[in-house]
Amino acid sequence: MPIKRVSLKRFLGVLLLSLPLSAQAALTLQHWQTAQGARVIFVESHELPMLDIAVDFPAGSARDPAGKAGLGQLTHGLLDQGAGGLSDTVIAHRLADVGAELSGRFDRDRAGVTLRTLSSAAEKDKALALFARVLQQPDFPQAVVQREKQRLISSIREAEADPGNVASKAFYRALYGTHPYAHDEAGDPAAIAKLTRRDLQAFYRTHYSAPNAVISLMGDITRAEAEAIAVRLSAGLSRAAVVPALPRPEPAAASDTRIAHPSTQSHVLVGAVGVARNDPDFFPLFVGNYVLGGGGFDSQLMREVRDKRGYAYSAYSYFLPMMEAGPFQLGLQTKLEQTDDALKVAQATLRQFIADGPSEAELTQAKSNLTGGFPLRIDSNRKILDYLSVIGFYKLPLDYLDTWVDQVNAVDVAAVKQAFSRRIDPDRLVTVVVGAGRAR
Repeated sequence: MPIKRVSLKRFLGVLLLSLPLSAQAALTLQHWQTAQGARVIFVESHELPMLDIAVDFPAGSARDPAGKAGLGQLTHGLLDQGAGGLSDTVIAHRLADVGAELSGRFDRDRAGVTLRTLSSAAEKDKALALFARVLQQPDFPQAVVQREKQRLISSIREAEADPGNVASKAFYRALYGTHPYAHDEAGDPAAIAKLTRRDLQAFYRTHYSAPNAVISLMGDITRAEAEAIAVRLSAGLSRAAVVPALPRPEPAAASDTRIAHPSTQSHVLVGAVGVARNDPDFFPLFVGNYVLGGGGFDSQLMREVRDKRGYAYSAYSYFLPMMEAGPFQLGLQTKLEQTDDALKVAQATLRQFIADGPSEAELTQAKSNLTGGFPLRIDSNRKILDYLSVIGFYKLPLDYLDTWVDQVNAVDVAAVKQAFSRRIDPDRLVTVVVGAGRAR
């Protein structure tokens, strides 16, 4: 079976903000670099007889070469479809025999493969041997390449019937233009049809190298065991140099894209280029956006669009920080005949928020909810592994969680207003509407 992928939409903006204070206190993060150049982050925990490992690479869709949109996605999906002379079926059966699970993730920034296994020696060693083979010796069998190309093309075609998917693709194209973040994560069917086995092999050698790797480990092993595993995984990778940094996105010009679609509702997206993962404005924007559109029924967008006017069941906004500046997005779905009215209310709400910021009462409530709730608890090794991977890949400080509450509490109304004014120009918004009106 192909590597099971985990959707990361909004993940980078919220994952690290969902840990309970008790989990923060219990985590002791260790980090180092292997002789091969891989960065490692590790948390030792003997509460469960489990080991979770993730290896991430800067091999997301933003790394697709010109004219080869979909190469990153296809390469990632084929890693476990034949490796070191073993077929995909054999790999799957041997993992099942030891109770291990292989999964993965893929987005614009990164491609990763994760392993969950029992920490007992026999099961762990067999699972690690298969994991290393998948990471280090993908065969990219020609017949499987052809099969997976057709499968990926078919899935892209099927997604074209989903107006939300159509809107998202159009939004990224309008927002990022020629920047690599405009590449659709799944790729382009015409480009995928032309990809060759040699293309996959070259992309793999260049991007899945030890100097590009971030290895995260969580679970029932010692530091010495973690070091040995990290060396074992990185030693068999290529030594290709760290890939160059992505270019900085330029702010998008104002645009209004209308795409006709036989849907029962209009899908509306509005936004701008936002911030990178390490931007100093992150906390004022995050806390402020909780008031604007990230706080569910407590948010201004919900109050103005849904409660007062009944234009939509839900209206939201979020920042998705990435390696470079990710998007700020505001979204809603509404009846076809009230699309323009709902859009005007959402835009006016955003404009007013940029001008005035939150009230003191709104900001106090937002900070209280964020620091006092932490409702999405890290209650498993697997979830902690996700957190480690984000910190490792984006080079966040190891004390990020220790200082998070103080960072949130330090945000005031002036900081929110200044951050939104710096980052979001209400006169330069990208707007995409799918399902209403004529295409233009």
